[in-house]
Amino acid sequence: MKKPPYYDLTGNIIIRLLVGMVFLSEGIQKFLFPVADGAGRFAKIGIPHPDFLGPFVGATEIICGTLLVIGLITRLVVVPLLIVILTAIITTKIPMLIGKGFWATAHDGRADFSMLMGLIFLLIYGAGKYSLDNRLFNRKTA
Repeated sequence: MKKPPYYDLTGNIIIRLLVGMVFLSEGIQKFLFPVADGAGRFAKIGIPHPDFLGPFVGATEIICGTLLVIGLITRLVVVPLLIVILTAIITTKIPMLIGKGFWATAHDGRADFSMLMGLIFLLIYGAGKYSLDNRLFNRKTA
């Protein structure tokens, strides 16, 4: 089977590492600093059941971020991270846009926007050549 032209792009690993490491770091911080970044922050912005969802989202970010870094089941783990980042944008950036305007939101939302675009890229193009997905699922047949 002929591989698509984007298959040999090595840039996928850069996007994977960028997005994976940010989510991994954010997930760990939800446990290290629960008042500022976990359940306390969730309660402050009105997310229901913050004592459950704070650790749940943190664990999701740690697990999925790690899987992105190593490039395992990449397209699958992008889906829960898309839900996480879209929820973050809806609950924090949309109210900011209404209250503080475009430029304040653009400044504070640049990381969220970058993560969203990185996740969409990985959903479309996958983990790339240097990943466990490639090693496990794209073996050449003799």
